[in-house]
Amino acid sequence: MQDLDDTIAAIATPLGEGGIAVIRISGPASFGIADRLYGGSGLPPSSRLPGTFVVAPLHGADGAVMDEVLFLFMRGPRSYTTQDVVEIQSHGGNLNAHRILQCVLTAGARLAAPGEFTRRAFLLGRLDLTQAEAVLDLIRARSDRAAAAAVEQLEGGLSRRLHDIEERLIVLVADLEATLDFPDDELPDPVLPELAQQGLAIHSDLQAIISSWEEGKLLRDGVLVVITGRPNVGKSTLLNGLLETDRAIVSEVPGTTRDSIEETLMVQGIPVRLVDTAGLRDTSCSVEREGMKRTKKYIEVADYQILVIDGSEQIASEERAWITGMPVDRSLIILNKRDLGEVVKGDEITGLPTLETSLINRTGVNEVKEALVTSLLRKVNLTARPQAVVSERHKMLLQSTVEELGEAIRHLKGEDEEGSILAASLMRGGLDQMSRITGRTYEEALLDAIFSRFCVGK
Repeated sequence: MQDLDDTIAAIATPLGEGGIAVIRISGPASFGIADRLYGGSGLPPSSRLPGTFVVAPLHGADGAVMDEVLFLFMRGPRSYTTQDVVEIQSHGGNLNAHRILQCVLTAGARLAAPGEFTRRAFLLGRLDLTQAEAVLDLIRARSDRAAAAAVEQLEGGLSRRLHDIEERLIVLVADLEATLDFPDDELPDPVLPELAQQGLAIHSDLQAIISSWEEGKLLRDGVLVVITGRPNVGKSTLLNGLLETDRAIVSEVPGTTRDSIEETLMVQGIPVRLVDTAGLRDTSCSVEREGMKRTKKYIEVADYQILVIDGSEQIASEERAWITGMPVDRSLIILNKRDLGEVVKGDEITGLPTLETSLINRTGVNEVKEALVTSLLRKVNLTARPQAVVSERHKMLLQSTVEELGEAIRHLKGEDEEGSILAASLMRGGLDQMSRITGRTYEEALLDAIFSRFCVGK
């Protein structure tokens, strides 16, 4: 376990050239370290009011001026970590930022581990675990919708919903355990059925929260859309058309694309990971065979598959076999090259959505985007305001709670003392699972797994 009495420091801005670099210091010795580095006139940092700042030279251990910087002073508990915090804004650049960080470390700080500032904010009670995880989601957000959902969670949107359910479940357990003190013949008839109804209401509310996982997965990971088909049917042309740029090489020579090309397209706030794959065909080329092997792996894990067919030729037998194995709700057939003639009729493809295009002329690209939106709308209400959404970790714990609560309700419906004892025990198990979501109960291994994904300085 990392020592909260240590004073930690790290560069909080990205590496590279920039206008400023921020070096963050947190811990009990923060102001003492700032005093040793401060080269200005007037009051030393430790004597200044919290929430103030001053521009002054920063001295190294040998007294030489390293840079003219901006010192910002924050006293705990009114800081990000709830500890005393000093931030130093220097001129940007990798070398300059590291020179100043080295001065801070020499003056008594320890280099922070990834996510250690936010970890302290959690351990010292400023954030719960769902809010801490939202910090990472906000940093990694790839769309306005993802950022808005992360901010909602950071502000406690998910925590409040979980806390409300947790409090109701605590009351339910207390009421249930109170009934165990009564003999069966003195217990009013409607008590256990009423408690079962309260449990069902909580069960329903938990299911509603779990249902937000699908949107959370889409916002965090995006939708994997794989473009497949035989060589030279227009797969790369489709990729370029959707991206509105010449990302993939387009050639009349079959087999030009020998490896998978992945790019991201934003569709109504959802990242769509488009993958242009190697054309599927029999070949003696080992490089092309490896490309096709990767294509098949992408198809296995795809959220959505687009099969491009040359509509100016008869459908090949292998193409008909591919169509047979495609899931109805996650697939799209494109009959391309309509500019060369219409040999294949749209009504020859039954059971799957089909579009007719001339991708070389950019005809049909917008219709493909609309089809993607239609598929996304089955998973997420894109017109609704973004909300805090659960992660895979939250989902697993909530499902455990739902299972235990469901089993408890079944025991309650038996309306006997033994069933009530089992129901109370199961509900307490569910409460324990919920406490792991917000971090009331946690293990160091869990914190290590969460905060190790953060960048140093956050």
